[in-house]
Amino acid sequence: MRALVLYAHPDPASFGAAVHETVVSGLRRAGHEVDDCDLYAEGFDPVLSCEERVGYHDLGTNQNNVAGYVERLLRADALYLCFPVWNYGYPAILKGYFDRVFLPGVSFKLVDGSIRPNLWNIRRLTTVTSYGGSRWRTFLMGDPPRRQIKRGLRAVCHPAARVSYLAHYDMNRSTPQSRAAFLARVAQEIARIQKPV
Repeated sequence: MRALVLYAHPDPASFGAAVHETVVSGLRRAGHEVDDCDLYAEGFDPVLSCEERVGYHDLGTNQNNVAGYVERLLRADALYLCFPVWNYGYPAILKGYFDRVFLPGVSFKLVDGSIRPNLWNIRRLTTVTSYGGSRWRTFLMGDPPRRQIKRGLRAVCHPAARVSYLAHYDMNRSTPQSRAAFLARVAQEIARIQKPV
Protein backbone atom coordinates (compact mmCIF):
# COMPACT_ATOMS: atom_id res chain seq x y z
CA MET A 1 0.00 0.00 0.00
CA ARG A 2 1.22 3.49 -0.84
CA ALA A 3 0.12 5.81 1.96
CA LEU A 4 0.13 9.59 1.78
CA VAL A 5 0.33 10.96 5.33
CA LEU A 6 -0.81 14.58 5.59
CA TYR A 7 0.51 16.06 8.83
CA ALA A 8 -0.53 19.51 10.05
CA HIS A 9 1.02 20.69 13.32
CA PRO A 10 3.72 23.36 13.72
CA ASP A 11 5.27 22.11 16.99
CA PRO A 12 7.72 19.18 16.76
CA ALA A 13 7.46 18.66 20.53
CA SER A 14 3.65 18.36 20.55
CA PHE A 15 1.41 15.37 21.14
CA GLY A 16 0.41 15.80 17.51
CA ALA A 17 4.03 15.12 16.55
CA ALA A 18 3.96 11.92 18.63
CA VAL A 19 0.76 10.87 16.86
CA HIS A 20 2.34 11.59 13.48
CA GLU A 21 5.45 9.57 14.36
CA THR A 22 3.28 6.66 15.54
CA VAL A 23 1.37 6.65 12.25
CA VAL A 24 4.43 6.90 9.99
CA SER A 25 6.55 4.38 11.90
CA GLY A 26 3.62 1.95 12.17
CA LEU A 27 2.97 2.06 8.43
CA ARG A 28 6.64 1.55 7.62
CA ARG A 29 6.94 -1.30 10.11
CA ALA A 30 3.98 -2.99 8.44
CA GLY A 31 5.83 -2.77 5.11
CA HIS A 32 3.83 -0.01 3.47
CA GLU A 33 5.34 2.71 1.30
CA VAL A 34 4.92 6.09 3.01
CA ASP A 35 4.93 9.56 1.51
CA ASP A 36 5.20 11.69 4.64
CA CYS A 37 3.87 15.16 3.80
CA ASP A 38 4.56 17.50 6.73
CA LEU A 39 2.76 20.61 5.50
CA TYR A 40 4.51 22.98 7.92
CA ALA A 41 7.99 21.55 7.33
CA GLU A 42 7.46 21.72 3.58
CA GLY A 43 6.33 25.33 3.81
CA PHE A 44 3.01 24.64 2.09
CA ASP A 45 1.21 27.89 1.27
CA PRO A 46 -2.46 27.42 2.24
CA VAL A 47 -3.67 30.64 0.62
CA LEU A 48 -5.76 30.21 -2.51
CA SER A 49 -4.73 33.13 -4.71
CA CYS A 50 -7.04 35.21 -6.88
CA GLU A 51 -5.39 33.69 -9.96
CA GLU A 52 -6.05 30.17 -8.67
CA ARG A 53 -9.69 30.95 -7.86
CA VAL A 54 -10.31 32.51 -11.27
CA GLY A 55 -8.74 29.47 -12.98
CA TYR A 56 -10.27 26.93 -10.57
CA HIS A 57 -12.39 25.19 -13.24
CA ASP A 58 -9.79 25.34 -16.01
CA LEU A 59 -8.67 21.70 -16.15
CA GLY A 60 -5.73 22.63 -18.37
CA THR A 61 -4.10 24.96 -15.84
CA ASN A 62 -5.74 24.65 -12.40
CA GLN A 63 -3.07 22.23 -11.11
CA ASN A 64 -0.05 24.27 -12.19
CA ASN A 65 0.81 25.80 -8.80
CA VAL A 66 0.29 22.56 -6.84
CA ALA A 67 1.27 19.93 -9.43
CA GLY A 68 3.69 18.15 -7.08
CA TYR A 69 1.05 17.82 -4.36
CA VAL A 70 -1.52 16.60 -6.88
CA GLU A 71 0.91 13.98 -8.17
CA ARG A 72 1.57 12.71 -4.64
CA LEU A 73 -2.16 12.47 -3.92
CA LEU A 74 -2.89 10.59 -7.13
CA ARG A 75 -0.05 8.12 -6.48
CA ALA A 76 -1.47 7.09 -3.11
CA ASP A 77 -3.69 4.11 -2.30
CA ALA A 78 -4.41 5.41 1.20
CA LEU A 79 -4.73 8.83 2.79
CA TYR A 80 -3.84 9.36 6.45
CA LEU A 81 -4.68 12.69 8.08
CA CYS A 82 -2.81 13.65 11.28
CA PHE A 83 -3.89 16.97 12.72
CA PRO A 84 -5.27 18.61 15.86
CA VAL A 85 -8.81 19.97 15.84
CA TRP A 86 -8.65 23.71 16.51
CA ASN A 87 -11.83 25.76 16.95
CA TYR A 88 -13.84 22.73 15.80
CA GLY A 89 -12.06 22.64 12.46
CA TYR A 90 -8.89 21.85 10.57
CA PRO A 91 -5.70 23.83 11.11
CA ALA A 92 -5.64 26.53 8.43
CA ILE A 93 -2.75 24.89 6.59
CA LEU A 94 -4.72 21.66 6.13
CA LYS A 95 -7.89 23.50 5.09
CA GLY A 96 -5.73 25.38 2.57
CA TYR A 97 -4.38 22.07 1.25
CA PHE A 98 -7.92 20.90 0.55
CA ASP A 99 -8.82 24.25 -1.03
CA ARG A 100 -5.76 24.27 -3.32
CA VAL A 101 -5.20 20.56 -4.09
CA PHE A 102 -8.67 18.99 -4.07
CA LEU A 103 -9.49 20.58 -7.42
CA PRO A 104 -11.87 19.83 -10.28
CA GLY A 105 -10.18 17.06 -12.24
CA VAL A 106 -8.32 15.89 -9.13
CA SER A 107 -10.68 15.01 -6.28
CA PHE A 108 -13.88 15.44 -8.26
CA LYS A 109 -15.15 16.02 -11.75
CA LEU A 110 -18.16 17.97 -12.93
CA VAL A 111 -20.56 16.06 -15.17
CA ASP A 112 -23.46 18.17 -16.43
CA GLY A 113 -23.06 20.42 -13.37
CA SER A 114 -23.06 17.52 -10.89
CA ILE A 115 -20.05 16.54 -8.81
CA ARG A 116 -18.65 13.03 -9.31
CA PRO A 117 -15.91 11.49 -7.15
CA ASN A 118 -12.52 11.24 -8.80
CA LEU A 119 -10.10 9.95 -6.14
CA TRP A 120 -10.81 6.32 -6.91
CA ASN A 121 -7.17 5.54 -6.13
CA ILE A 122 -7.85 6.21 -2.41
CA ARG A 123 -9.11 2.95 -0.95
CA ARG A 124 -8.37 3.70 2.70
CA LEU A 125 -9.03 6.97 4.52
CA THR A 126 -7.79 7.24 8.10
CA THR A 127 -7.87 10.23 10.41
CA VAL A 128 -5.89 10.44 13.64
CA THR A 129 -6.65 13.60 15.57
CA SER A 130 -7.06 15.24 18.96
CA TYR A 131 -9.61 17.66 20.41
CA GLY A 132 -9.13 20.07 23.28
CA GLY A 133 -12.75 19.59 24.38
CA SER A 134 -14.59 16.54 25.61
CA ARG A 135 -16.45 14.12 23.34
CA TRP A 136 -19.76 15.40 24.75
CA ARG A 137 -18.93 19.06 24.06
CA THR A 138 -17.75 18.14 20.57
CA PHE A 139 -20.99 16.22 19.98
CA LEU A 140 -23.01 19.29 21.00
CA MET A 141 -21.06 21.35 18.45
CA GLY A 142 -21.82 18.80 15.72
CA ASP A 143 -18.20 17.57 15.40
CA PRO A 144 -17.58 19.32 12.05
CA PRO A 145 -14.21 17.67 11.26
CA ARG A 146 -15.59 14.15 11.72
CA ARG A 147 -18.58 14.96 9.50
CA GLN A 148 -16.44 16.63 6.85
CA ILE A 149 -14.13 13.62 6.64
CA LYS A 150 -16.62 10.78 7.00
CA ARG A 151 -19.12 12.36 4.61
CA GLY A 152 -17.51 14.99 2.38
CA LEU A 153 -13.98 13.66 1.97
CA ARG A 154 -15.19 10.06 1.93
CA ALA A 155 -17.56 10.95 -0.93
CA VAL A 156 -14.71 11.72 -3.36
CA CYS A 157 -12.75 8.50 -2.64
CA HIS A 158 -13.25 5.00 -4.03
CA PRO A 159 -16.79 3.76 -3.26
CA ALA A 160 -15.38 0.79 -1.33
CA ALA A 161 -12.82 2.83 0.61
CA ARG A 162 -12.40 1.87 4.25
CA VAL A 163 -12.75 4.82 6.61
CA SER A 164 -11.56 5.09 10.19
CA TYR A 165 -11.52 8.06 12.54
CA LEU A 166 -9.42 7.88 15.70
CA ALA A 167 -9.73 10.79 18.11
CA HIS A 168 -8.29 11.65 21.50
CA TYR A 169 -10.84 13.93 23.15
CA ASP A 170 -10.42 16.26 26.13
CA MET A 171 -6.73 17.01 25.55
CA ASN A 172 -7.12 19.95 27.95
CA ARG A 173 -7.40 17.39 30.76
CA SER A 174 -5.38 14.56 29.24
CA THR A 175 -2.84 12.60 31.26
CA PRO A 176 0.34 10.77 30.27
CA GLN A 177 -1.70 7.57 30.64
CA SER A 178 -4.54 8.72 28.36
CA ARG A 179 -2.08 9.90 25.73
CA ALA A 180 -0.07 6.66 25.88
CA ALA A 181 -3.27 4.61 25.60
CA PHE A 182 -4.32 6.57 22.53
CA LEU A 183 -0.93 6.11 20.84
CA ALA A 184 -1.15 2.37 21.58
CA ARG A 185 -4.61 2.29 20.01
CA VAL A 186 -3.29 4.06 16.90
CA ALA A 187 -0.35 1.65 16.62
CA GLN A 188 -2.69 -1.32 17.02
CA GLU A 189 -5.04 -0.03 14.32
CA ILE A 190 -2.16 0.42 11.86
CA ALA A 191 -0.63 -2.96 12.70
CA ARG A 192 -3.86 -4.63 11.58
CA ILE A 193 -3.35 -3.36 8.03
CA GLN A 194 -1.26 -6.20 6.69
CA LYS A 195 -2.24 -6.44 3.04
CA PRO A 196 -2.72 -3.80 0.39
CA VAL A 197 -6.36 -2.80 0.03
